Amino acid sequence: MSRRPRTRQSTRRVFMEGADSIGGNAAFQFGFNMFPDIPRPFNVTYHCYSVAMLPGNERQDVERGGKIIMPPSALEQLTRLNINYPMLFKLTNKTTSRVTHCGVLEFVADEGKVYLPLWMMHNMTLEEGDLVQMESVSLPVGTFSKFQPLSPEFLDITNPKAVLENCLRSFACLTTGDVIAVQYNQKVYELCVLETKPGDAISIIECDMNVEFAAPVGYKEPEIERKIEDEEMAVDPSDLMPEPSGFVAFKGAGNRLDGKKRKDSITTDAVPKSTYVRGIPDYDYQIGTLKFIRRSVKQKGNDTEDNNEFKAFSGAGFSLRGRN
Repeated sequence: MSRRPRTRQSTRRVFMEGADSIGGNAAFQFGFNMFPDIPRPFNVTYHCYSVAMLPGNERQDVERGGKIIMPPSALEQLTRLNINYPMLFKLTNKTTSRVTHCGVLEFVADEGKVYLPLWMMHNMTLEEGDLVQMESVSLPVGTFSKFQPLSPEFLDITNPKAVLENCLRSFACLTTGDVIAVQYNQKVYELCVLETKPGDAISIIECDMNVEFAAPVGYKEPEIERKIEDEEMAVDPSDLMPEPSGFVAFKGAGNRLDGKKRKDSITTDAVPKSTYVRGIPDYDYQIGTLKFIRRSVKQKGNDTEDNNEFKAFSGAGFSLRGRN
């Protein structure tokens, strides 16, 4: 069988096809290596609803964290845009200009709808069915955050820092100024995000972050009762002792032999106070009884003297000579 010789035209066509294939491969290699695809932003407006409006079973995992549920079409669009992972979004309420950030949990919502935790809707002042703008963002990894409980009851938890760190595992990011909800022992505690570093919005996925607490709203420091020692008592114990009755030794004032008055002489005829001495404890004390040491007070206008009171040198005198 004779072989048909290749013509010049057929040879030229084969050469051109080979050149095109080589040029196409070169363009493919250089195009992807030197000019990588730039991530395009995801910017869509949805109708927002609370998780309670989601058809089907209750989703308590959504209420306990900071992630939302989006429609399947959003996932398809996000994969085409070649965005950065993890997927983080900026939510904006154009009516009130309130902004927050969140992550995504699942793509099972109805088309044109997103389902948010109730605390997130309260932060953005959103009602059921309101429009919210979603935009894909890339946030820095968090290193520090400071929280302020809105109720002193948060301090009743044995280890509040460990409880908060465990609850933050359901969050993807934090925004300064947000009021997040933390559930513990079937009770919801609200905490305000006072500060975040290194920015006003941070990502907390797989990060080592320091957490601090500020004093809760309405918290008052307990007053420490100061113990009054014996030497610093407000009341002198000698004032509580009863006044001496009967003969009082050295009650009068002293006089000098030369008749001059002493500079430190006592002008008033005051009774010296008795020294306070600790007594013996009452061993017959019964629980439930109280005893008060009261200071006796003389009543004014009572000139009658007690007959039993001792008076020095009150007897009659006699002379040895027998004279009256």
